[in-house]
Amino acid sequence: MIQLLKKYKFFLFIVFINCILIAFFPDVGSKSIDISIKNLIEMLIIVPPIFILLGLFDVWAPKELIIKLMGEKSGALGIFLSIALGSFSAGPLYAAFPVAMVLKNKGCKFSNILLFVCAWSTTKIPMLLFEGSSMGWAFMLTRLSINIPGIIIVAYIVEKLTYNKEKNLFRKGEAK
Repeated sequence: MIQLLKKYKFFLFIVFINCILIAFFPDVGSKSIDISIKNLIEMLIIVPPIFILLGLFDVWAPKELIIKLMGEKSGALGIFLSIALGSFSAGPLYAAFPVAMVLKNKGCKFSNILLFVCAWSTTKIPMLLFEGSSMGWAFMLTRLSINIPGIIIVAYIVEKLTYNKEKNLFRKGEAK
């Protein structure tokens, strides 16, 4: 029972805060509950298809192929594929993390996982198209030309600053 409570402590904390808000600030509390329910429904709609696709990817993509294309010795091809995979993605950023874990389990290089997550958050094609049409193509291209080298530099700096012991814990799934 205690382990179950620990596992869902964040969810229970949100429920507790919503109860306090309802008790002392009914308008704010009801708005908070509405937002919490909408977020929960959004996650229940988005997350199951992502896990189905991840299961298919996990079965259909051989580990050797991922190691060859995005592993430790992948070089520029791994960088390109990581950024492309993140850029052609759809969905909110929290959907990137299960994908990143599958890439990790398949032998993807640490910096390529970082590149993937960074690309998912900054260079998604639908976002770029919206940005170009609403803020101008020059702005979009300028931001993109700054973001791509920036995320590559940040990913490699983080990889170099991360100790091998921590990377090994991450690869084993023991990183906290």
